[in-house]
Amino acid sequence: MPEKFPLALVTGGAHRLGRAFALALARQGYAIALHYHTSAESAVATAAEIRALGVPAFPLQADLTSPAEIESLFDEIDNLLADLQHSSFNVLVNSAALMPRGDAQSLTAAGFDAAIALNLRAPFLCAQQAACRMELGGLIVNISDIGAAKAWTGFPAYTVSKAGLESLTHILARALAPGIRVNAIAPGLVIPSDDMPAQEWEHLVSRLPLKRSAAPEEIASALEFLIKNEYITGQTIRIDGGYSLI
Repeated sequence: MPEKFPLALVTGGAHRLGRAFALALARQGYAIALHYHTSAESAVATAAEIRALGVPAFPLQADLTSPAEIESLFDEIDNLLADLQHSSFNVLVNSAALMPRGDAQSLTAAGFDAAIALNLRAPFLCAQQAACRMELGGLIVNISDIGAAKAWTGFPAYTVSKAGLESLTHILARALAPGIRVNAIAPGLVIPSDDMPAQEWEHLVSRLPLKRSAAPEEIASALEFLIKNEYITGQTIRIDGGYSLI
């Protein structure tokens, strides 16, 4: 009989924090459905890392701003479950996100809608699809941001979407209990965006009480904690090096 692996889906799992979450789950013995949108090369590389840990990995492409493509993604999950005989779908990590810079006075409707569609609507739709497949119970983890509790004027759509995601976490935790737990992880400074000047990043890090950015593995360890502790739901775990104190 083929070895039984529980299945986890990580959206945006090809690189950055999504990769760290996928690897953390793989080390816990999960087969990984590794979602990506445009980062095909990174997805292939991350999948190879996961397989080297002795568990299956399946790169799956989808544009999560499209409800139809989310449905197709979960159709592929169904196919994976059929192939992984006697396995179950247990974990969803909503990590895919868009962080566009913008000014509250000039941000376009299209720019605002794009961030909301990926950062807030997609986790909601993915949670709906996942809940239908978590027959034995499960865990949904939404990746928020310490900025959800801040007033980042340079990132209005992103900040609003992450604040909404934390509210959605509370709603889903009540709606899907007791079988499915829903929590959020809110990282602080971990990996700078591609368009952030090094000097700006260094200034932000210097203001932190702990005076350093987080390692991706330090953020992913919160996911491992949520898997092991089955008495936590509706909570946001903030891992920010003290950012929330300033």
